[in-house]
Amino acid sequence: MKRFHVHLHVDDLAQSIAFYSRLFAAEPARVEADYAKWMLEDPRVNFAISTRGATPGVDHLGFQVDEAGELAELKARAQSADMALLDEGTTTCCYARSDKHWITDPQGVAWEHFHTLGNIPVFNEAAAQPPAAAQAACCPTGKPSAPEAGKAACCGPTANTPRKCC
Repeated sequence: MKRFHVHLHVDDLAQSIAFYSRLFAAEPARVEADYAKWMLEDPRVNFAISTRGATPGVDHLGFQVDEAGELAELKARAQSADMALLDEGTTTCCYARSDKHWITDPQGVAWEHFHTLGNIPVFNEAAAQPPAAAQAACCPTGKPSAPEAGKAACCGPTANTPRKCC
């Protein structure tokens, strides 16, 4: 079964947790120093907030699936949309290990499709890098980074380059 996913950047995590907890009438399923996530059933949504963005607002939308076959179906749909697709395969981000891919819609909104395989204790395992490099790897500015050799650009949704990481 699919679950809609929304990730927002916020300025004040505690204030935002309090607000969304009241709005959803539920406490977050996970809280970290820079992140919180609600796994709501009505409506079925994975709603996440973090302080890892340059400006507050919607970071990306997406679909979380329960099974690998559902992810393959979403990938086929994304490929048929005739936009650049970034297939990360198995990766880590947002305190989880997941299989995922990204696509960016014509307006520049990033869409993440993922199947969560398990929790991890850090935002992403690339965080073992020096802090500045780790933040740059997840594009806190929301702007495209230069492509790495043989890889798609890190993130910053554009019509031709899907974002990577949360």
